[in-house]
Amino acid sequence: MQSWVNKLWYDGHILRFVLWPLSLVFAAITWFRRLLYTVGVKPQAILPVPVIIVGNITVGGSGKTPTVIYLIELLRKQGYKPGVISRGYGVDIDGARSVFVGDSASLVGDEPAMIVARTHVPMVVGAKRIDAAHQLLNDFDVDIIISDDGLQHYALGRDIELVILDGERRLGNGMLLPAGPLREGHWRTAVVDHVIVNGGEAQRGEQQMLLQPTLWHSVNGKQSPSNAPQPEQDVVAMAGIGNPCRFFETLADMGYRLDRVQAFDDHSAYSKATLTALAAERPLLMTEKDAVKCREFAKDNWWYLAVDAKLPPSFDQQLLARVKQVAEEKQR
Repeated sequence: MQSWVNKLWYDGHILRFVLWPLSLVFAAITWFRRLLYTVGVKPQAILPVPVIIVGNITVGGSGKTPTVIYLIELLRKQGYKPGVISRGYGVDIDGARSVFVGDSASLVGDEPAMIVARTHVPMVVGAKRIDAAHQLLNDFDVDIIISDDGLQHYALGRDIELVILDGERRLGNGMLLPAGPLREGHWRTAVVDHVIVNGGEAQRGEQQMLLQPTLWHSVNGKQSPSNAPQPEQDVVAMAGIGNPCRFFETLADMGYRLDRVQAFDDHSAYSKATLTALAAERPLLMTEKDAVKCREFAKDNWWYLAVDAKLPPSFDQQLLARVKQVAEEKQR
């Protein structure tokens, strides 16, 4: 399904013109919904601490999770105590739920499980981000909130908006859902604080982000990184992210011989039987996001590659200056 949608949205499939009338309906609905919040018919929840939204205007993965992790580490270095909220994609949560190290991705979502496993940050997931934010403030000592996704969740007031774009795919065919990948029109990028481009080449006014591979980690935690597969070794690779090809290209650039690659839909659930058959005793390489869904049943020769986001110092300076300004205003 995902591969077919990618052809429609990114490869110029003619069916996009058939779906265009539905995109007009979607545009009208989203415009009216935004208007209700703009004129105050629907209220926005204004929180007592700065709120940073890390979102996108396209459907699918673009690099939000590495950006969230980058912000957590950046803010901590400056003495802030960040917390994170998320919808918890693909899981049914009644109310709001705190996320702790070791929580199953099937209970809290793969991205929240990954973020907390990596950073130990206070985090709450919930269908309503406002409820998650209130629980985060009530249960944890945080002085700034990062929302993983939620750019279009206008009920939540925000102070800083970051849009993440896939630098290779960008806005696809430029059409709104369902004919194209856009949740909102291209105009939206002009009214956010920063547009961060993951890979590809940033355009004027955009911030370039690079994802740099760091270390291999054993998925089940039983092996030392020194035992990880070495470049020029035959391996099997899998990825269930927004753009699996990017992961496969990274491995090829690192010198690995990809005997077989398997792309899964974003947020796919995995079973031991399926992945064991895929690997067939060869080393199985995956992303960190995939690994949190496999750690309970992973074999010793399954590995995930951790990556770190890198952004320009100018972005750090501008963001931190804005955070300081907002924090001071909210303390008055």
